[in-house]
Order: sequence, then C-alpha cells, then structure tokens
Amino acid sequence: MRFPLLLLAALAATAPAWAEKADREKEIVINADRFTADDANRVSVFEGDVVITQGTMRMTANKVTVREDPQRHKFYVAVGNPVTFREKRDNVDEYVEGYAQRAEFDDLNNLLHLYDKARVKSNQNEITGDYISYDMNKELAQVSGAPPGKTPPPNARAKVVIIPPKKGADAKAGDAKAATPPAQPGIRLKPDTSSNP
Repeated sequence: MRFPLLLLAALAATAPAWAEKADREKEIVINADRFTADDANRVSVFEGDVVITQGTMRMTANKVTVREDPQRHKFYVAVGNPVTFREKRDNVDEYVEGYAQRAEFDDLNNLLHLYDKARVKSNQNEITGDYISYDMNKELAQVSGAPPGKTPPPNARAKVVIIPPKKGADAKAGDAKAATPPAQPGIRLKPDTSSNP
C-alpha cells in the first residue's frame, strides 16, 4: 500500500519546531483499534484509542484522519476527549505537553491549530484558550477565547502563566529543577485581544 507508507513517513512533520530533533530519525509506531486506508481518495483513518509514538513524542486521540492532496501535502485532523501530545524539547531536559478536543496540522503551510479547551504546557509555563495556533514558519503563536470568525463565549479569555527563573540563594544552590529555563528563542506569543473587551 503506497499511501499508508507515505503517511507514516510524514507523521514526523506534525511535531512543533521546539521538539527533540533526534525524534525525526526514529521509527513511527501507530496503534489503533481500526485502520482504514483509502488509496484512491488519499485518505487514511485511525480509530479507537489511537496512540502514535516516535522517539520522545507521544500523541493520543480517539480518531486521526489524514488527507493527502495531489502534490502530496498532508492535512491531519485528530479528535479526542482530549487529544494529547507530549515531546521532549531539543537540547533541554524538559517536555512540552498539549491538550485539546481537536487538533489540526497543515503540512503545506506548517500550521498547527488546537481547538476547544486548548492548553500547551512546558515546565510550569502554560498557555490556555479555546483556540491556539502555531505558525512554524513564522514561529508565531496566537491564543484566543474562540477560533477566528467565531464569537467567543462570555468571559472567554486567553491566559498565559509564566514562572520566572529563581534568583539568589536558590539558583546558587544549584536547584536546577526548580529554575525555569529561559524561553525558547524566536517564539513570539501574541494573545488575540481583538474579540476581548
């Protein structure tokens, strides 16, 4: 089957830019209750307790659908209660974790979208909102209380929690686990305040 093999090779592209680079060289393992490959329409569907692993990356979902266009660009949709992902950051002993009811990845434009009760956490720093998008080409994150074009529910807000690094005696004592490493260079966070009062 030609398309499922292309799918497996492309799944590595779904991880964000901050992830462990060595993971891209490791095998991809997908476990699910059911797998359907529609080669004629270039669609693959994994259903039922889907678990995808590659190196330090682990993603879970109830269902993952992958569509491929004629130019072999792929569009991934994962739904779950919730969809989860976890992966080690590159060159740091720290993991990035994410949660959402729905996750979409467009490998043509390198865009990741997390919908409904979305949360991304690294160490003790956390971003939450009903919608989180990450443009990997621009290294730009946007967080809002609702996806673009939708009216946010009352009191919907983007929330960012940043724990500053420890200073003074704690830092000098070598309490490296309690200290938060500096933010990843190049990532800019832009809360969407256009729909919030």
